[in-house]
Formats: sequence, structure tokens, C-alpha cells
Amino acid sequence: MYNPDTDLLFPLRVVPQLRSLRGSEWAKLIDEIQSEKASLAEQAAFVLLMVKLSGCGTCNADSFRAMRGCTACSRQVVRRYRGSDTELVEQYRFLVTEVQQFISAQESNGIDSF
Repeated sequence: MYNPDTDLLFPLRVVPQLRSLRGSEWAKLIDEIQSEKASLAEQAAFVLLMVKLSGCGTCNADSFRAMRGCTACSRQVVRRYRGSDTELVEQYRFLVTEVQQFISAQESNGIDSF
């Protein structure tokens, strides 16, 4: 079954749909990700956060998650997350550092990663 809302990994186009699902700290993070000032590393870190939370790596065309689509799946994952908004933001900040380190390592090896 094909759903046009299903992508291989979490798509950034879904980010606006997640803003109202949690508290003000989460909404502020979503606003940061959507702003024009957000770097590619910050956006990639948010995608990585959602991939880890949603389990995008194990999703396939025949799965229930894929049939529902990325928007419904990610909304459900964010709503059901049992930790606090602060924990989500901390995970995101850690991943920003991780992505930046990866980019630096690629650049120091002469590989153009982004």
C-alpha cells in the first residue's frame, strides 16, 4: 500500500505539525527548527532525534506506521513520549553536538558532507 505521506526517514515538512503537542519548551524548539536562522546541522539533529524516537529505521512499506504516514506516526510518538520537554530538548542539544562533530570530522578528512 502506498501513502504519499510516507518517507524513508522523518521529513522536515512535518515539523510544523508537532508544535502544539507538548509544552512551551517544545514549542520553542520547533520554532527554532523552523526559523531561517536554523543551521543545517540543527535541522539534521532534529531529524535524527525524530528518527530515533520514531524508529524510522525499522519502518517499511508494509508496516502499520508506513500505512498511517510520517505525520501521524511522528505526532503519536511526540504525544506519547513519557519524558519531559526538557529531556527532549536535552536530547536534541546532544544530537546537535554529535552532528557538528561528525561534520567537523568529515571536513578534516577532506570529505564534503553537507
